Formats: sequence, C-alpha cells, structure tokens
Amino acid sequence: MAFVPIYMLILGFTIIIDYFAGIYIEQSEGKRRRLFLVMSLVANIGVLAVFKYYNFINDNITWLLKGFALQNPIPYLHILLPIGLSFHTFQAMSYTIEVYRGHEKAERHFGIYSLYVMFYPQLVAGPIERPQNVLHQFHENYDFDYQRVTDGLKLMAWGMFKKVVIADRLASMVGQVYDHPYQYTGIPLLVATALFSIQIFCDFSGYSDIALGSAQVMGFTLMKNFDRPYFSKTISEFWRRWHISLSTWFRDYLYISLGGNRVSKWRKEFNLFVVFLVSGIWHGASWNFIIWGAIHGFYLIFANQTAHIRNTIVQQIGIKKWPTFYKIVQIATVFGLTSFAWIFFRAKDFATASYIVTHLFTGFPQQLHQLANWAFITDNIMLGKGVFNFVIALLAIALMETVHLLQRGQQLRDIIRQKPRYVRWALYYGIIFATLFMGMYQSQAQFIYFQF
Repeated sequence: MAFVPIYMLILGFTIIIDYFAGIYIEQSEGKRRRLFLVMSLVANIGVLAVFKYYNFINDNITWLLKGFALQNPIPYLHILLPIGLSFHTFQAMSYTIEVYRGHEKAERHFGIYSLYVMFYPQLVAGPIERPQNVLHQFHENYDFDYQRVTDGLKLMAWGMFKKVVIADRLASMVGQVYDHPYQYTGIPLLVATALFSIQIFCDFSGYSDIALGSAQVMGFTLMKNFDRPYFSKTISEFWRRWHISLSTWFRDYLYISLGGNRVSKWRKEFNLFVVFLVSGIWHGASWNFIIWGAIHGFYLIFANQTAHIRNTIVQQIGIKKWPTFYKIVQIATVFGLTSFAWIFFRAKDFATASYIVTHLFTGFPQQLHQLANWAFITDNIMLGKGVFNFVIALLAIALMETVHLLQRGQQLRDIIRQKPRYVRWALYYGIIFATLFMGMYQSQAQFIYFQF
C-alpha cells in the first residue's frame, strides 16, 4: 500500500472471494461444491498470473514470435509485484481446499477470516499456514504469560542476529562477486556460491524466527519453517527441513492431487518433477527459478533411481565403518548440490548463471599457487570486503552452527532457561549488542523472500 495504495484491493478481492467460497463449498454438494472451489482457485491463481507471470509469459511470446519475424500485439504491463503475493495467495488457497476436503469448517466471522489471510507476522514471507493450525487460535483469548513473551522475544532476537549480522554481511560479500561475475573465475566464484547458501538460509530462517517469535509474544503458535537443513544427509531430507510450510503445501495440495505414491514408479517420478518445476515457478517469473526447481527435481529422481547402486558402492568401499566421517561426506555432498542449484537462484539471468557454472573450476591450478599471497586472499577468498568483515562472518556462522548442534536434543531456549540468571542475562546482552554493533544496516538490505 505504501507504493501503490490501490493494491490493497488485491487483498480485499481475494479475501471476499475466498470467504464466501468457503461458506458455499460447505453448504453445497457434488459438482456445485467443486464449482465453488474452482472459482476460488481461479481467482487466486488469476491474481498471481496477472501480477507475477503476465510480463514473463508476454516476454517469452515476444521472443518466440521474433523467431518467425512477427510482432507481439499483446501490451506490456507496467505494474509492481505486491510484496508477499505468493505467500498470502497460497495461504488463502489452503483454506478453501481444506474446507472442500472436509478437514476444516468454513469461517463465518469475516474479520477472523481476514486476519487468517493478513496476519502480519507471516503475511509477507511465511510460514504459509494451514487453517487447522491458526483459525481456531484467533477465536481464543490470551492472558499475559511472562515465559511465553520472553521466549518469543528471544526467538525474535536470534532471528534478527541471523539477518543483520550474518545474512546482510554475507550479502555484501556475495554481491561483490555475483554482481560482477565476469571479473572472476574459480575460487572466488566457489566461495561466493557457498556463502550465498548460508546467506539465504540466515535471511529466510531469520525472518521465520522473527515471525514465529512475534506471534508467540501475542500468544499465537505458527508452524516451524526450518529445521537445520544444511545438516541433511540426502536431498529429500533437505526438503523436509527447508521451507517446511511450502514443501508440505506442495505435498498436500499438488503432489497428492497428482496421485502421490499411489501411482506407478515412473509416474511418481514425473509427479515429483512437476512439483519442483511448479516450486521454481512459484519462486519467481524467470527461467532461472524454473531451472533451479528442475535441478532439485532431477536430484530427487536421480537419487531414487540410483539408490541401489549407491548403496552397493558404499558397501564395497566400506565407508560405513567410520559413521561420523560418512555422515560428514553425506552432509558435504548435499550442501554442495544445493549450493550449485542456488547459483540459478542468485544469478540475475541465465547468461550470468551459465558463466558462473562453467567457470567455477577455471584457473584453479594457478589460483592455488597464489594462496600464499595475502592480496590474493583478501580479494578472492575474503571477496574484497576486508579482514574484519570476513572474520566476523566466520565467527557468527560458527556460533550459529554451534547453536544448531546444541539444538539436536532440545530447544536452545529450554537449555538457557536452566542456566543461572547471570548466564542467561549475559547471553541476552551478548546477542543484543552483537546485533547492534556488528549488524550491517543498509536501507537496501530487505529480506530476499519479500520478492515472492
């Protein structure tokens, strides 16, 4: 609304359509019931299609017609993409689908339903909630609870630390390379790609922590959106831990609708690939995002098809005799594969991504010989952002991963709660001052997922 006030009508339109659709779906039977669901889905997907995909599709039509020496008569629309459009659209769609499936009763209170769609902590970047989890919470009263409020504030502080100390610091380093990729080959491209993997995690999970924490302060419980994804040992495990609200949304409403696991082996693989293609399209109107989704779809299909061969190789080389080492190899492999896919997510276009992919290992022998040169290290490993920024980034990442390791058994907030008061408050002040004095505060450092 701050950019284009009339855009508030987009939310108003979808809220009104889905509110009445839910009631009519519940009251109807047979084809009439399905008709109201289809009307709701068409309205929501139609809004996405116009604001997010119209110009992308139009650009591709123009390119295609140009090959036949024809002009595209369809006009280009000069419109902005409303912040968080994909998030609240998918949340609205989950409501009508759940009412249609009989898993949720239609919400009669218009204000409560509007709040479900527009709940501010997770409105613009998730998690994408289900009506079963949050609608009933909006009907309940919440008294002040000291532990609940302070737990929420702790989670918000941790999310802010990940965002402004780690993600925004890494953003300046990654941008140094990805905004001028043709000046680099080899090591700096690899370093920037690995750092972007950590940046996007800290950026997005940081927002999710702030969203969950602020909701908890007020008494509401939102679903967990991240569960230490870079500790995954397989790609399928990665997707059970990364952006959980979106991956489960696609599982529940697209994958299962396509047949899920109840179909033949090859149809199942096809369904998986379709889901990840759609996931790529959901993230953005660009071929880079589609390729990113296709890569992950390929990863999963390849893993499924080669499971027996890979298990045989593992047995032959006997690596399972050293379980810790084997686990590290698995985690490193998954991190490497996901980092490679992130190239298409971060690069501004396909040509840039292609250059980075084809030059990741170019000039390696010569660069390895220069590792004793301090100037080379500062320019190509620290990415020209100075020793201080690089060291702070490494220390902050090390702290975050230590927290992740500590949280294997229980939540860190529960662990801290058991410590003496002076330890607890030392930790609170430590994270607050670290965020204040080591954070990167730039006006352009928005959350990455706001664009979706």
